[in-house]
Amino acid sequence: MTQRDQQLEAEYFHLTHLIDSFDQKSLTIKAWSVTLAGILAGSGAFFDRPSLLWVGMLGSLMFWLVEGHWKAFQSAHYARIEKIEAHFRGEVDDIAPFQTADSWERSRRAGGSRELLRILGWRHVFLPHGLMALSLLVAGLLL
Repeated sequence: MTQRDQQLEAEYFHLTHLIDSFDQKSLTIKAWSVTLAGILAGSGAFFDRPSLLWVGMLGSLMFWLVEGHWKAFQSAHYARIEKIEAHFRGEVDDIAPFQTADSWERSRRAGGSRELLRILGWRHVFLPHGLMALSLLVAGLLL
């Protein structure tokens, strides 16, 4: 294995580890979202304060947006991983190691707002934030 291949291999495993760490933080975002919305919804119902339902709904929407951006940041690393994999399949010869930041930046720019909207529609990003926001919206309208 050449020195370049060793460097690309190290970069590849670093990126896969990084992507896994994004998933762990995504679970934290979900936990905070559910906790905040649950506390606000429960408090709003218990104290007969419908305005707390609206605040909970807004909070859920904000967490949904945060997770969408987080997943977009994570997804931007896949282009580099795919290029490294193509190199090891023998499909790409002209590849320089340690180009993670450049690749990430190009991927993020190319995706833009359209990519963010696509990601917000993913079921595992929509849940629980979008569902909680819809539930609180319905509850707020019924009160």
